[in-house]
Amino acid sequence: MAAATDYLSSCLLFSSADKRRKRIGFVIMPPGDTGKNAAKRGIFVKRIFLIVLDSFGIGNAPDAADFGDKGSDTLRAVAQSKAFCVPNLQKLGLFQIEGTPGPKEGNAAGAFGRMTEASRGKDTTIGHWEIAGIHSPKPLPVYPHGFPKQIIEAFEQATGRGVLCNRPYSGTQVIADYGEEHLSTGKLIVYTSADSVFQIAAHEKLVPPALLYEYCRAARKILTGENGVGRVIARPFDGEAPSFFRTANRHDFSLLPPGPTMLDVLRQAGLDTIGIGKIGDIFAGQGIAESIPTKGNADGMNRTKQLLDRDFRGLAFINLVDFDMLYGHRNDVEGYAAALSAFDRWLEDFLPGLGQEDLLVITADHGCDPSTLSTDHSRERVPLLVYGKGVQSNVNLGTRECFGDIAATVLDAFGLDGKGIFGTSFWPQIAKEEALY
Repeated sequence: MAAATDYLSSCLLFSSADKRRKRIGFVIMPPGDTGKNAAKRGIFVKRIFLIVLDSFGIGNAPDAADFGDKGSDTLRAVAQSKAFCVPNLQKLGLFQIEGTPGPKEGNAAGAFGRMTEASRGKDTTIGHWEIAGIHSPKPLPVYPHGFPKQIIEAFEQATGRGVLCNRPYSGTQVIADYGEEHLSTGKLIVYTSADSVFQIAAHEKLVPPALLYEYCRAARKILTGENGVGRVIARPFDGEAPSFFRTANRHDFSLLPPGPTMLDVLRQAGLDTIGIGKIGDIFAGQGIAESIPTKGNADGMNRTKQLLDRDFRGLAFINLVDFDMLYGHRNDVEGYAAALSAFDRWLEDFLPGLGQEDLLVITADHGCDPSTLSTDHSRERVPLLVYGKGVQSNVNLGTRECFGDIAATVLDAFGLDGKGIFGTSFWPQIAKEEALY
């Protein structure tokens, strides 16, 4: 240990075995790892910013046809828009990824690749779970014909209100078609989609959001076992017919992850885990030390940028939901393209603020091609972009076999044991061995 101290005299070791801090280097190592070995592995990371562009798929999923999504390609669809302008994503390597449109010349500033989802799903919950290191070989239940009678009756008894709709529906169309009846009868609008969701829409003047959340909690208690849907979602709306509109007070009530995730490993090692946007909801709080809800992309990007000035050690896990919620599901190609361009402009300001010990990972959880007739999620591969001052430039990570490679890499970058986490680390492929040494 003395040799390690001499080798890395200014660094900090955190031993996950005994939870003690010792001055030996600016590196976090698993039990049994030495300072010299850690240096060889290039472990130097202090903060990781993991940003999920919700639904930003890049097509070419080998099993897309099994999900009814053959040909779906969210990136290719929005790239046709005149509103699409992403020079910073291009610099990070977005168009160097195999199968993407756009110019292939030049060197990427970091590492790039694409990931294939191994789990059987194309929804937010399973996508994020896999990013965090959980494989879901069995899909969550879906209800193409509506929820069973016993579920609806139990929900009505728990809330004291009747139910309208109870079938798959577009979220904006369902309030247009049932909003007036909801206001006149007091019944709740319950609907689903192609995803594993139980959604409850209610007018904020009739059912305040706090009460709607209580109804969702009641539904969450009912929807367990074989009817354990991925998410119960509160969908408050406002306005008057025929101009009802959904508000920003959406709230998700998710299943607990079926096993430990990278978030649990990070917390057990004493590292910070900060969820921005609906991350806290997606994981039902498990493994999240601090949850920061947001009102949309602009708010989420602002909250993320504020973290640059905050001294923390660990993971900031960010979900930017507007791509999916406002544009993908509404088949709004122009809006989607403009939102990506806005994110890219934000990146131009964010990237220079990253410190020597920071790592940025950009990816997605599924697709939602806004150019197809469907308004549902699409089974697609997702992008993988990794950037930081300790990351080699122009590293092609190829096609990864699962989203869980991110979880394995995050833990590896912090020097933590990823045993039991689904995925394979690509940290040795991208880290600069000479970084900070």
